[in-house]
Amino acid sequence: RWKNIDDYDPNLLDDPQWPCGKHKRVLVFPSLMTTVIEYVKLSDLKKDMNETFSDKFPHVQLTLSKIRSLKREIRKLVQEDCGYEEPTIAMAYVYFEKLALHGKLDKQNRKLCAGACILLAAKISNDLKRPEVKHLIDRLEERLRLNRRELLSLEFPVLVALEFKLHLPQREILPHYRRLCQTT
Repeated sequence: RWKNIDDYDPNLLDDPQWPCGKHKRVLVFPSLMTTVIEYVKLSDLKKDMNETFSDKFPHVQLTLSKIRSLKREIRKLVQEDCGYEEPTIAMAYVYFEKLALHGKLDKQNRKLCAGACILLAAKISNDLKRPEVKHLIDRLEERLRLNRRELLSLEFPVLVALEFKLHLPQREILPHYRRLCQTT
């Protein structure tokens, strides 16, 4: 189980090894090492990946594919709907992944927590005025189909779960930032 919020590895959930699972063979020769990935249906690959993830992190209540799907939603909302840049998205990812790995997310609260992570990241990385905060909350409400009151009431519990550590070290943000820039 993930004990300390400071033990966070920003590459853990985006590890390229996850999608391969048991369909990968590593061949080692005297001067060469290569990987062969056999063809497998996407649905089987997804199922295997989620099972492997669940075995490794039994306390995490969401599947890896659901976490990744929510991260895509976060990016789309933050970047396209609200016009914030990659550092804000990267911060929201870190907050969200920390909650997931701490076992704080479940099927019922996942979107509310994602919304709270976005709200906290936007507030900490941008100098938001009241109308901008209102606009962001409107977008979160509309896009994630959230109740405004529930979203705002969850902001503080998320802050507590993150142990009030909103200013993140570069080592936690930079890997996400690089991946975001590579896929833009």
